[in-house]
Amino acid sequence: MSKEITSREQDYSKWYNDLVIKAGLADYSAVRGCMVIKPYGYALWENMQAALDKMFKDTGHQNAYFPLFVPKSLFEKEEENAEGFAKECAVVTHYRLKVNEEKKGSLMVDPDSKLEEELIIRPTSEAIIWSTYKNWIQSYRDLPLLINQWANVVRWEMRTRLFLRTAEFLWQEGHTAHATADEAIAETKQMLEVYATFAEEWMAVPVVKGVKTPNERFAGAVDTFCIEALMQDGKALQAGTSHFLGQNFAKAFDVKFSDKQNKLDYVWATSWGVSTRLIGALVMAHSDDDGLVLPPKLAPIQVVIVPIYKGDEQKAAIDEVVNKLVKELKAADIRVKYDDSDNSRPGWKFAEYELKGVPLRIGIGARDIANSVVEVARRDTREKLTLPLEDLAINIGKLLHTIQESIYNKAFAFRETHITPADSWEEFLVLLETKGGFISAHWDGTAETEEKIKELSKATIRCIPLNNAQEAGACILTGAPSEQRVLFARAY
Repeated sequence: MSKEITSREQDYSKWYNDLVIKAGLADYSAVRGCMVIKPYGYALWENMQAALDKMFKDTGHQNAYFPLFVPKSLFEKEEENAEGFAKECAVVTHYRLKVNEEKKGSLMVDPDSKLEEELIIRPTSEAIIWSTYKNWIQSYRDLPLLINQWANVVRWEMRTRLFLRTAEFLWQEGHTAHATADEAIAETKQMLEVYATFAEEWMAVPVVKGVKTPNERFAGAVDTFCIEALMQDGKALQAGTSHFLGQNFAKAFDVKFSDKQNKLDYVWATSWGVSTRLIGALVMAHSDDDGLVLPPKLAPIQVVIVPIYKGDEQKAAIDEVVNKLVKELKAADIRVKYDDSDNSRPGWKFAEYELKGVPLRIGIGARDIANSVVEVARRDTREKLTLPLEDLAINIGKLLHTIQESIYNKAFAFRETHITPADSWEEFLVLLETKGGFISAHWDGTAETEEKIKELSKATIRCIPLNNAQEAGACILTGAPSEQRVLFARAY
């Protein structure tokens, strides 16, 4: 195993942390609960961001930016939302420091700088955005208002894990306003489809689209739709959410519009978001004990070329061929790196790029040039191929497409074999302990039963799948009548 990565079988949690650190995705910071996203990890986020941003704009959305600080009075206006985030809020009370005269070299909060009103560092932006929308929306002509924000948020988590749960994280949050409930619901479902398409076609992660139970809804939402992914350890991960907010926020912030009949009404709202936890999902869905396995569409480096040579003469001949090849690959929109650094041997480089999950590695030496071929190694299957130099860019493009599909198909096959029905409480518990994954089981529809199942098993209802089959049955815990199965899992 590369660079002493703990195996998944030995300790899945430590394997994940080892991989994130040693593959250069992120590092711990001096701020408790926060992380530093390193250049390689940030390049991955930029690729995700670029793909999603295009999808948002293709569906008519525009980007804007709103303040990091939310006045406490605004935050409190939407009571349910405020209560939902109250325990996670970071609060600014003062705006200045001064020298501590009693302890030289140290600073203290200046008591004279107390703010007239405390500021919440945004855990989410509904309050600040809806207070602004009140000034932007007067008539049906101002609707729909389709705004997205790329930002950071703070949720003061005490138990953190790199990318999956940190006190500060990066995300996007869409906030839209509509003239009718039907339009807002259509928007909510459209954005769920955008997220599902991105997860499956870009991240190569199959997802279940569904709706959350009332217990699991976003605070202040009428309905929360979600995509749920399955990690290799059998735990679920919520990969994205889209919320139909009804008129709750519009009423809280008095956002009204005059319709075509000149009647005043409150607008209908949505919000939706994904975060840097998608990087954690990507790592856990595909990677192995030797490092990352990245889908080509998102990999910061899609192809790395490593020269194998003896002496300057061979190196010069290889450079001439590779420089031409690099131009051809870049012209085909393939992200390529030529690593001709002389501070490491080829074997070390091979292991390093395997650790970093580069989808294709090309080794090229004097003999290869003489034969007009190169050796190509796939990261996903470890298969090695000999390809001709002629039309190499075209063949590499096809191979990257094949790898993208192969990674998805492997994850899909795993997911499909880990959706298991359970018809009794005993069977449910055994499956949780021995197999994990999604367990499809009947639930009586009550919040009390949902909470009891969570308390007894540490499994939650991940979602009620969209277009779920209606099937009469009995709740696994209470035996009460049930009309459909729902998906349970232990989750991140």
